[in-house]
Amino acid sequence: MDKHNKLFIKGMVCNRCISLLNKELSRLGLQVQSITLGEVTLAENQPAINDTLLKTMLQENGFDLLRDKNELLTLQIKQLVEEGIKTQAETGTPVKFSKLISQGLNKSYDSLSTFFSYSAGVTLEKYIILRRIDKVKELLVYTDKTLTDIAYELGYSSIAHLSRQLKEVSGFNATHYKKIRKEKLAAAANNGDIAL
Repeated sequence: MDKHNKLFIKGMVCNRCISLLNKELSRLGLQVQSITLGEVTLAENQPAINDTLLKTMLQENGFDLLRDKNELLTLQIKQLVEEGIKTQAETGTPVKFSKLISQGLNKSYDSLSTFFSYSAGVTLEKYIILRRIDKVKELLVYTDKTLTDIAYELGYSSIAHLSRQLKEVSGFNATHYKKIRKEKLAAAANNGDIAL
């Protein structure tokens, strides 16, 4: 086996996927060197991987191996979008996704955008909006951040722009997600669980 054996995994969408896959790969006797959304690097000197067991485990957990170069490119674009959103959330600095993606893959943004639309069935711009709104919903439900804080962190030009986009994409406004947070906190308090 190569010193850095990489597996490209389809269907990983969040940190829980990373945690689950790390546990399942360990259960198969594989040592994970690093794991990110869509990509696993196994430690050196691994025993031979039983492809059937690996594929079965992945499919049972809603994942699959990527072997096609077009699927891999789509995954790489999605990873760069996630990286951009994470950078915005951590630094509060707006990210120019077209520059991030084109530089990250060393290809023109226009060609990557056209490819992504064909491959993923949604425009790259729409995908970025959907992923940013998913992050907004997550922050509204699992943190006590205000819409103002979130708009700043995720690089929105204004709170009004974020509010419009949230309503347009999800069908709900920020108040709806804050209500979900209150309900979760109340349920956790009633059950003696640790608060969100």
